Amino acid sequence: MKQKNSRYPCSYSSYANQHNASIIKFVTNVSSMSKSTAYEYFRRLSSFEAFVSSEYNTTVDDIIEKIKAGFHDPYSVLSNYSVFMQNNINISVITLKLSVVTAKNLLEYCDTDISPRKFVLKVKLPKSVRRNKEALSKEDIIDILNACSNIKLKTYVMFLACTGSRAVEGLSIRYIDLDETSNPAKVRIRGEYTKTKVDRIVLLTSEMTNQIKLWLEYKHRTRRVSYRDVLTGETTTEYRNVDDQDPGNLYSEIRPALAKTLDRIGKGSFEDNKRRRNITLHSFRRFVKSTISDLWPCEKGPRYSE
Repeated sequence: MKQKNSRYPCSYSSYANQHNASIIKFVTNVSSMSKSTAYEYFRRLSSFEAFVSSEYNTTVDDIIEKIKAGFHDPYSVLSNYSVFMQNNINISVITLKLSVVTAKNLLEYCDTDISPRKFVLKVKLPKSVRRNKEALSKEDIIDILNACSNIKLKTYVMFLACTGSRAVEGLSIRYIDLDETSNPAKVRIRGEYTKTKVDRIVLLTSEMTNQIKLWLEYKHRTRRVSYRDVLTGETTTEYRNVDDQDPGNLYSEIRPALAKTLDRIGKGSFEDNKRRRNITLHSFRRFVKSTISDLWPCEKGPRYSE
């Protein structure tokens, strides 16, 4: 049986005593669409709650009522929130923009009139620096695959490099999603784990198909498991298979394993901000995009990727 992912709170009603009712209602409404999005909104609005308490010495519920009554200008509140985030919290420009937009969405959800045109004119947000990230080469992919220390990591990295799937999409695939009888073999990526919430069929190369067969043979092998009974002190040995893991838990296991592999082959360097590596799980998606782009003339030139 799959483990329940405890990353996201199942209900926000337990936070009602510590947080404003408007935030709880807004986040609960969003959670019906996506629990991960609701959790992220909840984190962002916690910063907005701290800003309102610090700068206006009141609650979010109270300031929303004052905005609706005309005592506060919503554009000034959001602009001050942007300045507050820049001066007090060390975050990226993109995260700052998303936080301000989430606060705007909260005000609109609470029936506050905000004009999109006035928002752009009155709430000035810093511009983010877009850096051109070079896609991985075929030689880089080969070096990483050869350096993988276990078959699970190698199969996963090869799948990302062959299909261009997102990180969690590749981790969510089950045996019943694999169709080895078709030519070529294909897998179904469930809509629960795709960004668009739509099922998608991905075709596999012969190398990828063979690697999956090797992984399945290794995964479903019978393993000896020994454990000790705390009460009796007796040691018991069993031969059994290990249950599947939740995709979220697998992600937490795969990411550090890839980081160790990159460090071992000298490709684990970080970007200028020292917060993200130059090669991440998303880098394999850029490799697939650039490879497909090179197959057709493109005005932006070869190896262009977003």
